Amino acid sequence: MASQSTKLQIDPRAVEGSRATRRLRRSGRVPGVLYGGDSEPLPFSVDGRELRHALAGRGAVLEVAVDGAGTPAVLKSAQYHPVRGDTIHVDLLRVKLDVAIHAVVALELVGGDDAPGAKEGGVLEHVTREVNIEALPTEIPEALQLDVSEMQINDTLTLAAVAAPAGVTMLDDPEETVVATLTPPRLESEEEEIEEETGLVGDEAAGDAPAAEEAAAGDSDDGD
Repeated sequence: MASQSTKLQIDPRAVEGSRATRRLRRSGRVPGVLYGGDSEPLPFSVDGRELRHALAGRGAVLEVAVDGAGTPAVLKSAQYHPVRGDTIHVDLLRVKLDVAIHAVVALELVGGDDAPGAKEGGVLEHVTREVNIEALPTEIPEALQLDVSEMQINDTLTLAAVAAPAGVTMLDDPEETVVATLTPPRLESEEEEIEEETGLVGDEAAGDAPAAEEAAAGDSDDGD
């Protein structure tokens, strides 16, 4: 749980266009906007290394310090460089620690290698990787986990199989949200397709043989 907050020092910035934003990033700082609460949105910049450290724990509550005052906030969204993966922009949301908020958290599978169906060659597919929840900012988990170690071939597990921690409410449909499936080995179906195609080709070749023989016989008669 995000029971402890991480301090993050931000500096207000003027919105001056893309050229100024590129200069800001080259200097090692990341632009962002602080939203929510009773205040207007606040454009800011933050040291890139400090931001990475603060966001290391998913779901962490940030104690955002600006002009000597602190306010709790959580990560609302982030944009990343398509090649390097560096954070290039963040949106933070002011929160009240005693008021529940909506959040998106990762959903992880555990025990996949131990599943009987996987040991038999079945294919384990992780269908849903993130879920929507509601919780107090300090109760947002870093991730939820689903134990799939008992899955057999052709089994399907939905969100209903995920145990939500105390204080966390699932917002997605528990019965309709498929989390994991374990399907039969794909190699068998591929082999069957190959056998079917091979048999078809053999039949076609066999069917063409009499016609070829008749054509050859006709050519021989013409020669006589």
